Amino acid sequence: MPIRSDWETQLISSLDRAGPAGHAAASYMEQKGIHLGLRPQSSGAQWTIRRSIQLHPRYGIAPRDPYALSLVVHEVRHLQQGWLTALSVYGELEAWQHQFRFLEDGLGWRPEDPARRSLIAQLVALPMSWDRNVLRRARGLMRAYGGHRYRIDLLPLYPLHLELLFVVTRRRPSA
Repeated sequence: MPIRSDWETQLISSLDRAGPAGHAAASYMEQKGIHLGLRPQSSGAQWTIRRSIQLHPRYGIAPRDPYALSLVVHEVRHLQQGWLTALSVYGELEAWQHQFRFLEDGLGWRPEDPARRSLIAQLVALPMSWDRNVLRRARGLMRAYGGHRYRIDLLPLYPLHLELLFVVTRRRPSA
Protein backbone atom coordinates (compact mmCIF):
# COMPACT_ATOMS: atom_id res chain seq x y z
CA MET A 1 0.00 0.00 0.00
CA PRO A 2 1.50 3.37 -1.01
CA ILE A 3 2.26 6.03 1.59
CA ARG A 4 -0.23 8.84 1.11
CA SER A 5 -0.51 12.41 2.37
CA ASP A 6 -3.48 13.30 4.59
CA TRP A 7 -5.04 15.27 1.71
CA GLU A 8 -4.64 12.34 -0.69
CA THR A 9 -6.07 9.88 1.85
CA GLN A 10 -9.08 12.15 2.47
CA LEU A 11 -9.75 12.59 -1.26
CA ILE A 12 -9.57 8.84 -1.97
CA SER A 13 -11.79 8.15 1.05
CA SER A 14 -14.35 10.69 -0.24
CA LEU A 15 -14.16 9.08 -3.66
CA ASP A 16 -14.67 5.62 -2.19
CA ARG A 17 -17.94 6.77 -0.57
CA ALA A 18 -19.22 8.53 -3.71
CA GLY A 19 -21.27 5.79 -5.32
CA PRO A 20 -20.25 2.80 -7.43
CA ALA A 21 -18.10 4.74 -9.92
CA GLY A 22 -16.27 6.52 -7.11
CA HIS A 23 -15.70 3.27 -5.23
CA ALA A 24 -14.41 1.60 -8.41
CA ALA A 25 -11.98 4.48 -9.07
CA ALA A 26 -10.72 4.47 -5.45
CA SER A 27 -10.25 0.68 -5.54
CA TYR A 28 -8.35 0.89 -8.83
CA MET A 29 -6.07 3.57 -7.38
CA GLU A 30 -5.35 1.46 -4.32
CA GLN A 31 -4.73 -1.72 -6.35
CA LYS A 32 -2.40 0.02 -8.81
CA GLY A 33 -0.68 2.35 -6.31
CA ILE A 34 -1.77 5.47 -8.16
CA HIS A 35 -0.81 8.68 -6.37
CA LEU A 36 -2.47 12.08 -6.49
CA GLY A 37 -0.60 15.35 -6.64
CA LEU A 38 -1.13 19.03 -7.33
CA ARG A 39 0.37 20.84 -10.31
CA PRO A 40 -0.56 24.06 -12.13
CA GLN A 41 -1.68 23.23 -15.67
CA SER A 42 -4.05 24.40 -18.39
CA SER A 43 -6.59 21.67 -17.61
CA GLY A 44 -8.29 20.60 -14.39
CA ALA A 45 -6.29 17.38 -14.11
CA GLN A 46 -4.05 15.01 -16.01
CA TRP A 47 -2.70 11.48 -15.81
CA THR A 48 1.01 10.87 -16.11
CA ILE A 49 3.05 8.15 -17.74
CA ARG A 50 4.22 7.22 -14.23
CA ARG A 51 0.60 6.35 -13.40
CA SER A 52 -0.17 9.26 -11.15
CA ILE A 53 -2.89 11.91 -11.35
CA GLN A 54 -2.12 15.60 -11.07
CA LEU A 55 -4.95 17.99 -10.13
CA HIS A 56 -4.79 21.72 -10.75
CA PRO A 57 -4.33 23.34 -7.30
CA ARG A 58 -7.70 25.12 -7.58
CA TYR A 59 -9.38 21.67 -7.42
CA GLY A 60 -7.08 20.16 -4.84
CA ILE A 61 -7.97 22.41 -1.93
CA ALA A 62 -11.09 20.55 -0.77
CA PRO A 63 -10.78 16.75 -0.83
CA ARG A 64 -14.57 16.39 -0.80
CA ASP A 65 -15.28 18.76 -3.69
CA PRO A 66 -17.57 16.95 -6.20
CA TYR A 67 -15.83 18.39 -9.25
CA ALA A 68 -12.36 17.44 -7.94
CA LEU A 69 -13.63 13.90 -7.33
CA SER A 70 -15.03 13.79 -10.87
CA LEU A 71 -11.67 14.85 -12.30
CA VAL A 72 -10.03 11.93 -10.52
CA VAL A 73 -12.70 9.55 -11.89
CA HIS A 74 -11.99 10.95 -15.38
CA GLU A 75 -8.23 10.47 -15.10
CA VAL A 76 -8.57 6.98 -13.59
CA ARG A 77 -10.63 6.06 -16.65
CA HIS A 78 -7.73 7.18 -18.84
CA LEU A 79 -5.27 5.05 -16.87
CA GLN A 80 -7.63 2.10 -17.32
CA GLN A 81 -7.87 2.77 -21.08
CA GLY A 82 -4.12 2.81 -21.67
CA TRP A 83 -2.26 5.64 -23.31
CA LEU A 84 -3.16 4.83 -26.93
CA THR A 85 -6.88 5.20 -26.24
CA ALA A 86 -6.49 7.96 -23.64
CA LEU A 87 -4.70 10.14 -26.19
CA SER A 88 -7.60 10.17 -28.63
CA VAL A 89 -10.94 11.93 -28.99
CA TYR A 90 -12.59 8.52 -28.60
CA GLY A 91 -10.85 8.01 -25.24
CA GLU A 92 -11.66 11.54 -24.12
CA LEU A 93 -15.32 11.12 -25.02
CA GLU A 94 -15.53 7.97 -22.91
CA ALA A 95 -13.76 9.66 -19.97
CA TRP A 96 -15.88 12.84 -20.18
CA GLN A 97 -19.10 10.82 -20.29
CA HIS A 98 -17.95 8.71 -17.34
CA GLN A 99 -17.01 11.85 -15.39
CA PHE A 100 -20.28 13.67 -15.95
CA ARG A 101 -22.44 10.63 -15.30
CA PHE A 102 -20.55 10.17 -12.03
CA LEU A 103 -21.18 13.80 -11.11
CA GLU A 104 -24.88 13.74 -11.89
CA ASP A 105 -25.84 10.20 -10.93
CA GLY A 106 -23.38 9.62 -8.11
CA LEU A 107 -23.25 13.05 -6.53
CA GLY A 108 -26.33 14.89 -7.81
CA TRP A 109 -24.10 17.72 -9.10
CA ARG A 110 -25.04 19.97 -12.01
CA PRO A 111 -23.32 23.18 -13.05
CA GLU A 112 -25.24 26.37 -12.33
CA ASP A 113 -24.48 27.84 -15.75
CA PRO A 114 -27.20 26.78 -18.26
CA ALA A 115 -24.73 26.91 -21.18
CA ARG A 116 -22.38 24.46 -19.46
CA ARG A 117 -25.33 22.24 -18.49
CA SER A 118 -26.33 22.17 -22.16
CA LEU A 119 -22.83 21.24 -23.32
CA ILE A 120 -22.64 18.42 -20.77
CA ALA A 121 -26.08 17.09 -21.76
CA GLN A 122 -25.11 17.08 -25.45
CA LEU A 123 -21.80 15.37 -24.73
CA VAL A 124 -23.33 12.67 -22.52
CA ALA A 125 -26.04 12.04 -25.14
CA LEU A 126 -23.51 11.21 -27.88
CA PRO A 127 -23.19 7.51 -28.66
CA MET A 128 -19.85 5.84 -28.00
CA SER A 129 -19.03 4.86 -31.55
CA TRP A 130 -16.33 4.88 -34.18
CA ASP A 131 -18.36 7.33 -36.30
CA ARG A 132 -15.95 10.13 -37.17
CA ASN A 133 -18.78 12.68 -37.33
CA VAL A 134 -19.79 11.82 -33.76
CA LEU A 135 -16.16 12.16 -32.63
CA ARG A 136 -15.81 15.51 -34.42
CA ARG A 137 -18.99 16.70 -32.68
CA ALA A 138 -17.57 15.50 -29.34
CA ARG A 139 -14.34 17.37 -30.05
CA GLY A 140 -16.29 20.58 -30.66
CA LEU A 141 -18.36 20.20 -27.50
CA MET A 142 -15.27 19.46 -25.39
CA ARG A 143 -13.49 22.49 -26.82
CA ALA A 144 -16.53 24.68 -26.11
CA TYR A 145 -16.62 23.41 -22.51
CA GLY A 146 -12.87 23.41 -21.90
CA GLY A 147 -11.98 26.64 -23.69
CA HIS A 148 -9.17 27.46 -26.10
CA ARG A 149 -6.49 26.06 -23.77
CA TYR A 150 -8.03 22.60 -23.94
CA ARG A 151 -6.15 21.24 -26.96
CA ILE A 152 -8.42 18.34 -27.95
CA ASP A 153 -7.78 19.44 -31.54
CA LEU A 154 -4.26 17.97 -31.28
CA LEU A 155 -5.52 14.44 -30.63
CA PRO A 156 -6.48 11.95 -33.35
CA LEU A 157 -10.12 10.91 -33.46
CA TYR A 158 -9.25 7.22 -32.96
CA PRO A 159 -6.51 5.70 -30.82
CA LEU A 160 -3.28 6.22 -32.77
CA HIS A 161 -2.87 2.66 -34.05
CA LEU A 162 -6.49 2.65 -35.29
CA GLU A 163 -6.14 6.16 -36.75
CA LEU A 164 -3.15 5.00 -38.79
CA LEU A 165 -5.08 1.94 -39.95
CA PHE A 166 -7.96 4.23 -40.98
CA VAL A 167 -5.60 6.47 -42.96
CA VAL A 168 -4.34 3.43 -44.90
CA THR A 169 -7.61 1.50 -45.37
CA ARG A 170 -10.31 4.21 -44.96
CA ARG A 171 -12.29 1.73 -42.83
CA ARG A 172 -13.57 2.47 -39.36
CA PRO A 173 -12.69 0.09 -36.55
CA SER A 174 -15.33 -2.50 -35.82
CA ALA A 175 -16.97 -2.63 -32.41
